[in-house]
Amino acid sequence: MYKLLLLRYGELGLKGKNKGQFIKRLQDNIKKALPEKEVLNTWGRLWVPIDGDLEETLDALQCVFGLYSVSPVIKCSRDYEEIAEAAKNVLQNARPQGGTFKIESRRSDKTFPLTSPELSAKIGCMVLDRIGEEYTVDVRHPEQRIDVEVRHEGVFVFGQTIPMSGGLPVGASGKAVVMLSGGIDSPVCAYLAMKRGVKVEMIHFHSFPYTSERAKEKVVDLATVLAKYCGSLKLHVIHFTDIQMEIRKTCREDYTITMMRRFMYRIAERIARNRNCHAIYTGESVGQVASQTLESMEAINEAIRMPVLRPLCGFDKENIIEIAQKIGTFDISIRPYEDCCTIFLPEFPKIRPKLKECLEMEENMEIDALINDALEKSYVLHIKKEGQ
Repeated sequence: MYKLLLLRYGELGLKGKNKGQFIKRLQDNIKKALPEKEVLNTWGRLWVPIDGDLEETLDALQCVFGLYSVSPVIKCSRDYEEIAEAAKNVLQNARPQGGTFKIESRRSDKTFPLTSPELSAKIGCMVLDRIGEEYTVDVRHPEQRIDVEVRHEGVFVFGQTIPMSGGLPVGASGKAVVMLSGGIDSPVCAYLAMKRGVKVEMIHFHSFPYTSERAKEKVVDLATVLAKYCGSLKLHVIHFTDIQMEIRKTCREDYTITMMRRFMYRIAERIARNRNCHAIYTGESVGQVASQTLESMEAINEAIRMPVLRPLCGFDKENIIEIAQKIGTFDISIRPYEDCCTIFLPEFPKIRPKLKECLEMEENMEIDALINDALEKSYVLHIKKEGQ
């Protein structure tokens, strides 16, 4: 019955003079998600044809940030009989058992002879004449609303509005790197970064042989799930073993996590600048672990100049788990393979580290040499979403 899908893009319509750039980015991202489809852009709406593949099309569009809702529609001419027949078909498809309904019309094309209320009343009466007594009109609290949009390019009838993921199209807000561990939080952080239009590259710190290949495979699987929201991404796998061993040899045990994070941030900043990225995203949430107190964040941040963004800062763990389950990363994250932070975790980590003490310990370390050596032993994986 439906041959066309109406796509709505929410806040992009408020972008003023830059609106066209955002919509063009969204249109390009939809084409990547639906390579076999034509994406039409007319009169403030995007449209995609459908031909018996509605569920597959909706699944693909759920991963396209920037879309706020979609509706399967029937396109009609301005003929009242055709509009009424379409409205009847939509109603019977939505509520085959009968019930109350309402016709809600919107007339953006003011050359149409009837006003919106007049059109609603006329089509409502014509639908009632075509269906059985199990259907009645209720304009205040209908069980089913049928929308009729009169636009320059045609009249569109629909009865369903399906929520999408919202946000901004990936790539519309610049580039950043995401520090991706094998835990629950960092994949959710990457998802939220992409939802605000950020194109991301992932950085994972691997401490072979102390962390297994299965731990790395877990991170690759997480990146593969995340790639469905952007098509493909780069995963930088950083050889971190030598730095960790040097920290254990040189630094106080209770400062191990703080010093590791300072090195991680320096490496992430180096990669970000080389890749023309403008920020570092991490999955830290205030107070969750020792390295995520405000004092720890201050001591760790001092190691670099690039902005560090923490979208999970105000989230409870339950909130984070809920999003992880929704996007499909939770079951992967809880696989029992340790990452580089957990294997060298001190018994009593410093909760409120002092920057002065961090700097004093680093005086005995060849920081640049350690970072250069780690990057020379690192490599990049090109991750694509499943099915590509």
